[in-house]
Amino acid sequence: MNTPHPRPAVARLAVLAAGILLTLALASCGTGGSPLSNASTGTAAKGGPLVVGSANFPESETLANIYAGALNAAGINASTKPGIGSREVYVRALQDGSIDLVPDYSGNLLRYADKNATAVSAADVMKALPGKLPAGLAILDPAGAEDKDSIVVTEATAAKYGLKTLTDLGRVCDKIALGMPPEAQDRPQGLPGLKSKYGCVPKQFVPFSDGGGPLTVRALLDDTIQAADVFTTSPLISQNHLVTLEDPLNNFAAQQVVPLVRSNRVDAKAAEVLNRVSRALTTGDLLRLNAQVSGNAKQNPAHAAAAWLKDKGLTH
Repeated sequence: MNTPHPRPAVARLAVLAAGILLTLALASCGTGGSPLSNASTGTAAKGGPLVVGSANFPESETLANIYAGALNAAGINASTKPGIGSREVYVRALQDGSIDLVPDYSGNLLRYADKNATAVSAADVMKALPGKLPAGLAILDPAGAEDKDSIVVTEATAAKYGLKTLTDLGRVCDKIALGMPPEAQDRPQGLPGLKSKYGCVPKQFVPFSDGGGPLTVRALLDDTIQAADVFTTSPLISQNHLVTLEDPLNNFAAQQVVPLVRSNRVDAKAAEVLNRVSRALTTGDLLRLNAQVSGNAKQNPAHAAAAWLKDKGLTH
């Protein structure tokens, strides 16, 4: 059976496509070396702005805007891609090149990378973390700022069950509905950790995807759930007079804010800018920023980030 010759236009397109593929293949072979010490790699080699991602809660979005604002002020073109999702999602986005860096939290990142991790102190977590990260990813200097998961209850629930610690909660856990992010069903510091450390198996697990935000807290105040996972720097805790249960067995490890980056996209200059941000960022700053963004002011995360950068002398 004879195969007909392609039409001229189709043939020209095929040749053009082949040429493009060859060009891309040759270009992909020209990179290499250490991204944090070699100026020929990183932003200059790739072209285009660094893309700073964020998780799906306001604090992460504010931090992403801080990182991007500091980079732009230093002459490094950067843009933001907010609200990507949970750690499982944004780590994949880093690996596939959709984003180049993202603010993360040291303890939870370690437990994501190493399900058997036991480090809980800030120093031990940071010592263990670099060797456990997926290939191609790296962390920069951690901030003094820390934002940990915590289990909170209303004053009424605390009084009803005599709750001060997670040990106390474990004794009555079969009577309560617990609200946490969906991924907490499998994460070591989620339901598995609460069960192994405190014997806490809730009567009902209720997933919330707002990062311990208004929807979670409203369900808590409405008594739809009786305990919830809320970040320690959330203004919702003080605004609603919630009780944070102590964690004597350190189910929730140290959680310093730390930039998680694609190694071949963040060069030495960009790394130093991000490290300056980390040196300036405190837990008190997180509390104030969250109050501005998630509190009654409802300030835009980008505006709050810009004001913080100016106040810290990180923008001109």
